[in-house]
Amino acid sequence: MATKYEPRHVKIRDWAGIRLTVVALLFGATWFVLWGRAFQVQVLMGEELAQMAKRQHLVSESISGERGKIFDSQGRVLAQSVQSRSIYARPMDVRDPSRAARELGRVMGLPRRQIEQKLNSTRPFTWLARQVNDREASLVEALDLPGIVLVEEYKRFYPNGHLAGQLLGFTGYDGQGLEGLERSLQARLVGRKDTNVVQRDARGYKLYLDGTDNDSDVSGEDVRLTIDADIQAVSEQALEKAVVNNKAANGTCLVVKVASGEILAWAQYPFFNPNIYGQYAPSAWRNRIALDALEPGSTMKPFLIAAALQEKTVTRDSRFDCENGKWEMPGATIRDTHEYGVLPVHKILRYSSNIGVAKIGLELGATRLHSYLTQLGFGIRPGLPLPGETKGILRDPGTWQRVDLANIAFGQGVSSSPLQVAGGYLCLARGGVTASLRLLQDAEPQEPERKVFDADVAREVLSMMRDVVQEDGTGQVVRIEGLQIGGKTGTAQKASSSGGYGDKYVASFVGLVPAGKPEYLILVMVDEPEPSHYGSVVAAPAVREIVVQTLAYLGKLPDLAEGSSLASAARSGKDGTVRRSAFGVHEDGRLRGAIRQADSTVPDVVGLSLRRAIEILAAAGTVPDLEGEGVVVRRQEPRPGGSWPTGDKRCVLWLGKQPGRG
Repeated sequence: MATKYEPRHVKIRDWAGIRLTVVALLFGATWFVLWGRAFQVQVLMGEELAQMAKRQHLVSESISGERGKIFDSQGRVLAQSVQSRSIYARPMDVRDPSRAARELGRVMGLPRRQIEQKLNSTRPFTWLARQVNDREASLVEALDLPGIVLVEEYKRFYPNGHLAGQLLGFTGYDGQGLEGLERSLQARLVGRKDTNVVQRDARGYKLYLDGTDNDSDVSGEDVRLTIDADIQAVSEQALEKAVVNNKAANGTCLVVKVASGEILAWAQYPFFNPNIYGQYAPSAWRNRIALDALEPGSTMKPFLIAAALQEKTVTRDSRFDCENGKWEMPGATIRDTHEYGVLPVHKILRYSSNIGVAKIGLELGATRLHSYLTQLGFGIRPGLPLPGETKGILRDPGTWQRVDLANIAFGQGVSSSPLQVAGGYLCLARGGVTASLRLLQDAEPQEPERKVFDADVAREVLSMMRDVVQEDGTGQVVRIEGLQIGGKTGTAQKASSSGGYGDKYVASFVGLVPAGKPEYLILVMVDEPEPSHYGSVVAAPAVREIVVQTLAYLGKLPDLAEGSSLASAARSGKDGTVRRSAFGVHEDGRLRGAIRQADSTVPDVVGLSLRRAIEILAAAGTVPDLEGEGVVVRRQEPRPGGSWPTGDKRCVLWLGKQPGRG
């Protein structure tokens, strides 16, 4: 019989529910972990992580502003900063110091071992070279060496080379003024340092919201001097000739505008180029006009006579016995260069008699002379913005003996800087009223104006100084036809290191133009000239050359070549106007034609007045050397019409009183 099949019931688990439960538990655990982590990150670690993010996305950027420029009175740049690149190393990032040193030494021209020693340093940073030229920077950049970095810096540049070098001074690699005006005006010139915080993207690039690196005004202040670069160049050229021709140690020159006290030229020789200051001995950096104190010699005599006239101790015609050139007094023997007898005061100054002024000084007295010298600025620092100005030596009058008073009367036993001498003459030129010398156009006077001498006293002394040049005085070499010039020679014996006076001298000359009512003051001092040491021989010719070329540049030199048809043609420009050329001189008529051919052809200036000739040659790019006396060109070299010698536009003019051609 067949068996009947009956299905058996099997209990099956509900896996779908289990899976849902597991998934739910996993999601719950995940959300719990996430919320826990979020709580940890945002609450427990929030502040710390925010600071870490800030360090990653924000960076502080240090900015050093450009150093201010220095301009002359006409707005021409005397000192400026230019961008340059420097090279440094991060030794820890340099992979192969030996290879890197070899490659760098090859392109930079430095010893390999010197570079390798720096690359093996344990310091995090070391300079390899500062302010290199563009070629070196490009070659180093092309090497692409790890750990070698180029950075932008500012380098100080003086576009006129040695022009006013000691006055300007120089800066170090870090933009710190080290000498001259660069040092004393550091606070004004130096660029401000600023720090900006900027954002970076994920690749580290800086983001500027305004599209520019920064808009902060961090540059230093520009400064404009009273110096005129053209007059400065003329003065340096004349001074160089005086020092070289007389085999002197050095020389100094000042040109001052009387009305304002502005210093138009501040010249020294030997020259100093601040672009390569490291190639000079420190003595060449010395700003002698402000720092050196020397005995003024006979340039002191006008101040003594002005004081005696002011005190009515003497008159113009008071007479003194000059002892035939030799006077024995207790403690000293005073000598003159000539055997003068009895002379009036005005001729004592004209002939520069030591004996005469010594006797005037003794009558004036120590206290009164000291008082006037102090009022004129002797024994006091001039107060210009320069480091280390000397105040010279002017002892208390209570310590003066009679022999001291006699010596000081003619400039011995007292010392002063060229600035102090110029300041004293500035007072006389301004009618007896003092004025501060100025180097900065925006400078306020250091001292208020003071009346030292009556106007008629100053006028009388200026008249005597006119006779020094225009009559038979010691300054005849400065005489210029058609122009009244006043002046005073000086020949000061230098003190010896072993005591007393040695055989070295300082030759000087002070010129005032024009003599009656001076507009310009020119001082030239030449130290230790030989074989001649007289101011009339050594310094006076330089003053004359500076006067001629400065007045020609300013258009104020008398034009006396009336007989010259060429001169007449030169004066009559087609439009009758006067304008400034690129060389700073006036040009019209023939001068315009000279400019057109100046690049290759020597202009013809024979027969022209000296003023016109200098204008034409200045437009051609040269300042001529002058020979002879007079204000009319009689001969020139190179000859006119030919080509300038290659690379040399030196020109010599021979002068005379009559036109060289009609």
